[in-house]
Amino acid sequence: MAVKVLVVDDSSFFRRRVSEILNADPRLEVVGNAVNGKEAVEMASRLHPDVITMDIEMPVMDGITAVREIMQANPTPILMFSSLTHEGAKATLDALDAGALDFLPKKFEDIARNRDEAVSLLQKRVTELARKRVFMRRPARTAATMRDAASETARPMAARSALGSQSLASSSGLKATNPPSALRQPAARPAAAKPAARFKPSGKKYQLMAIGTSTGGPVALQKILTALPANFPLPIVLIQHMPATFTAAFAARLDNLCKIGVKEAQDGDMLRPGMAYLAPGGMQMMLDGRPGSARLRIIDGGDRMNYKPCVDVTFGSAAKVFHDKVLSMVLTGMGADGREGARMLKNSGATIWAQDEDSCVVYGMPQAVAKAGISSEDLPLERIAERISVELGLV
Repeated sequence: MAVKVLVVDDSSFFRRRVSEILNADPRLEVVGNAVNGKEAVEMASRLHPDVITMDIEMPVMDGITAVREIMQANPTPILMFSSLTHEGAKATLDALDAGALDFLPKKFEDIARNRDEAVSLLQKRVTELARKRVFMRRPARTAATMRDAASETARPMAARSALGSQSLASSSGLKATNPPSALRQPAARPAAAKPAARFKPSGKKYQLMAIGTSTGGPVALQKILTALPANFPLPIVLIQHMPATFTAAFAARLDNLCKIGVKEAQDGDMLRPGMAYLAPGGMQMMLDGRPGSARLRIIDGGDRMNYKPCVDVTFGSAAKVFHDKVLSMVLTGMGADGREGARMLKNSGATIWAQDEDSCVVYGMPQAVAKAGISSEDLPLERIAERISVELGLV
């Protein structure tokens, strides 16, 4: 059965363009077109689409308000179309805060190098997001089942868990003291499920934490980073596939929400404990020097790389500088970026964890690492921060 898609945009040209692209894929079927957010809310309730593509700026009701209303009444995977401007970045992050799962540039030439590649990426992205619909339709857990789930630990490798809460809180002028509440709750677990043993530290010593992610990453990163204490003992490098105009706004938002510091990385930055460095979009981030005096190098990297920033590049350089003293994670994302860099880290003796399938927006990057036998643990998003704290002896 084809994936049902609702296309929402006030531009008739753009609605027609997106509809033609999606309908050209036999896996997809556009079942409706809405010209504003108010129509989108009504049609989402009536048509029950599997995925919604949504513009941000529209008359009557804007896309962000529409996302909030749809997520409250009829939770549905939503793909936002955004302009690649600073204002567009802030609005897109607000849309993710409201419950949207992913975004793409509204100008197709900004999506990929050529039109065919852009068309293929849009079709694939919508198809991937449709797989999350089953989780989003599930009822919220009761207090009892939430207590039961809190006592369950992650199982190695192929273990499954319910979809972790995924919200991207809006920014404020002050550091957050508590992580934002969840927008979507995981499914209820059977009453007979037995809680597993608690996490146990490996006893390893670390000097760096590295996290790579793509689709669904902004929500996942916020979920993890907001739970870390201000006295976090390691520097953190973050590689998120994101346009160049978005990373500064995203870093600033995280910095406002987190107890640790977060900044967009700059060439020459010295790594400091308790600070997270977000790789700038359109560039490559590498580590240089030696443990204790390592610094960041931000380079263009040329046109040969599919991803800028690229997880493989940063992970590989981290392996050369910090060797076995790296705690690394590969989170939700499409494709396989991070696999080869994680392999280099593993060969150096470092620790690699992967986000589990059920809590990923797209189980691509973590799956590539897990299938290759590189990751040692397969963790649900909602428990990764706890696992980090246990591993580093913070609890």
